[in-house]
Amino acid sequence: MTLDESRLSHRFTERGGVRLHYVEAGEGPLVVLLHGFPELWYSWRHQIPALVEAGYRVIAPDMRGYNLSDKPAGVAAYAIDELTADVAALIQAAGAERAAAVVGHDWGGGVAWAFAMRYPALLERLVILNCPHPARLLAAFRTARQLRKSWYMFFFQLPKVPELLAQRNDYALFRASVQEDPRRPGAVTDEDLARYLEAWSRPGALTATINYYRASFRPSGMRGRGKSPRIDTPVLVIWGEHDRYLGSELAAPDPELVPNARVTRIPDASHFVHYDRPERVNQLLLDFLR
Repeated sequence: MTLDESRLSHRFTERGGVRLHYVEAGEGPLVVLLHGFPELWYSWRHQIPALVEAGYRVIAPDMRGYNLSDKPAGVAAYAIDELTADVAALIQAAGAERAAAVVGHDWGGGVAWAFAMRYPALLERLVILNCPHPARLLAAFRTARQLRKSWYMFFFQLPKVPELLAQRNDYALFRASVQEDPRRPGAVTDEDLARYLEAWSRPGALTATINYYRASFRPSGMRGRGKSPRIDTPVLVIWGEHDRYLGSELAAPDPELVPNARVTRIPDASHFVHYDRPERVNQLLLDFLR
């Protein structure tokens, strides 16, 4: 389905002095869409119209540090407690008691996992696209295979150098990720890419987005990993099998930690599964919500 931007409302809410931008559309039960790295709300351009057409109210934020949302200084501003509190604030700003679903891809998936652990009363269902449960990812870091795939996470711990590399040749590193990784030809058009380039070019955006990785490796970010609270919320994991950043063995969460999870693997899709197979992702999402 084609995104009709005339049907979107652009809104802002503030939490702790940080202003968050989000788009809103539709009426009905609330669905919150959390994008990944290095993206923005527009990453959900295929999902927003399908959800609205099916009778849902959708909010899709620019996560803090991204695009039109504020970019607070300092690594601590991107700690997982801050990111999950932002989601709670968005639900409150929408005037809802809870979300029918929180849907997250990549880093948005990491925030969604953590949100389900910290705020179980604020969501009814959880949908994850190509992001492992934190305990599964931590265990994977003990393997050489996943360490090779995750080299960039460790590179991002350096000060300033990652930002310098990311902006070289008109953001070639990021452009390759969002435009060349998807397996569907034309999944990200030049017009789409222009939206990403505009977001990456905003002052402070590169440091803010890379600070997500820096914060996750700080002692406060590492604390408690491997001791995750159980998630009893129904969970759907959608996993593109051609993910060059994450091994496919990471898709299924530990059933002791997530007892009500189902995993659907899409063999002909990349890490950007919702770009590659939008119709399939939309159908899985709507069937799960119903």
